[in-house]
Amino acid sequence: KAKTPVTCGSTLKLMHAQTKHRLHSHDIAYGSGSGQQSVTAYPNGGDANSYWIIRPGVDRTSNGFQERECAQGTTIKHGDLVRLQHVHTRKWLHSHLHRSPLTGQQEVSGFGGDNESDLSDNWRVEVEQGKELLKDKKFRLVHVETNLYLSSSENKYGRPIAGQQEVCGSHKKDQNTFWMATEGVYFPARE
Repeated sequence: KAKTPVTCGSTLKLMHAQTKHRLHSHDIAYGSGSGQQSVTAYPNGGDANSYWIIRPGVDRTSNGFQERECAQGTTIKHGDLVRLQHVHTRKWLHSHLHRSPLTGQQEVSGFGGDNESDLSDNWRVEVEQGKELLKDKKFRLVHVETNLYLSSSENKYGRPIAGQQEVCGSHKKDQNTFWMATEGVYFPARE
């Protein structure tokens, strides 16, 4: 079976390796913490609100923030900085020093939009095996500003997002911090 690299510009779903839930967002704000758009892990792989676009990270400049170079089709490698943009709401996968609602770890939210992004949207890719990020292979995302791992577990919300799992930033590098790129549209790797 051919290995499919994850590339800049690809639109895909990220599956939590331990629970098989998909990284998910929707236009529902947290009722505590930052009050920003909630990010969860959703049990059904067929939901359209679980698609994310792989974009390059940003750097601070004298005028604000500048997107790094990452041409469409560039393979994502171990150590690369990426941002994940939610397809439906255009918000960035974001984290900051607010407590997550269920476990009291670090909140992960949806923030900004096409023309609004900052350093708290940057995530570093840690590939479990090899050097390239590949479809259906385990990897971790580390929040660059706080050095915490994107995590989920069996902690589930009640209404209005019943059955969805909390997604948070965790100090622990364990089985709850593994993700896999699954369904999606993958741009072919540039030669």
